[in-house]
Amino acid sequence: MTAIDGMAIMRSDHPKPPAHMIFKPSMCVVAQGAKWATFGGTQLEYRAGQALVIGVETPSVGRVIEATPGEPCLVLAFELDVAIMRSVAEGLKEPPRSNGEPGRGVLVTDFQGPLADCALRLVRLLDTPQAISALYPVIMREICYWLLTGPHSGDIARMTLANSPSRPVMDALHDLRDRFRETVRIEELAAIARLSPSAFHRKFKALTSMTPLQYQKQLRLLEARRLMVSTAVNVETACFQVGYESPSQFSREYARMFGAPPKRNAIAMQNALIEERASAA
Repeated sequence: MTAIDGMAIMRSDHPKPPAHMIFKPSMCVVAQGAKWATFGGTQLEYRAGQALVIGVETPSVGRVIEATPGEPCLVLAFELDVAIMRSVAEGLKEPPRSNGEPGRGVLVTDFQGPLADCALRLVRLLDTPQAISALYPVIMREICYWLLTGPHSGDIARMTLANSPSRPVMDALHDLRDRFRETVRIEELAAIARLSPSAFHRKFKALTSMTPLQYQKQLRLLEARRLMVSTAVNVETACFQVGYESPSQFSREYARMFGAPPKRNAIAMQNALIEERASAA
């Protein structure tokens, strides 16, 4: 993590096994090497000179696929300020059109020219921390401008603007995210999106590449793993805290998602964190 809130620089000297995470609206810019990310059943690959753009908070599986000690994979990741995005859009003489069906909430775009200049200035800004508060919002506005006027402007608008056709579905998604521990009926979410249950189910999957149930399940399992690794709660406690009623069902679904039973996976992650901190010291 860097001195800029929500911005990280990542370096990998070797390809890595798949890692589960929750993305916020953000951009992941590859300066060297290559990665892929899977959202539901959709896998996107992005390489040097490209960026993954995420417009909706969603679980994902990511992996570094090209990296060596001589040419490590280098990635700049930063959160997108949706409020700035909307402010920039309102100031455009010809705002991007976002009509039609809600599109997918992620895409890969080339990150060259003005956008690459912005990324370089973000990194250089770290050399003058006292300037971050004044200049970071300016650079972010420029990034938003180039995204909203670039080749994917319509897709960006659908993902981020308040009047886009995706917005009602995203409102329901945010409700599901906030209540992921609860039993949430599809009819409740459809009502928030002002859609029939079948139409909501279809548009939710188009946006996230997963069903509402799959989305909720991944949020639960990721939170359970975080609890076991960072706060050392036992498996049963984590199970109930994230909304499961059956420890056996929890263990089955956890192993299916992470490739190992909860306790063994949590211990392995704790050991990996200890080794990582030791090597960085």
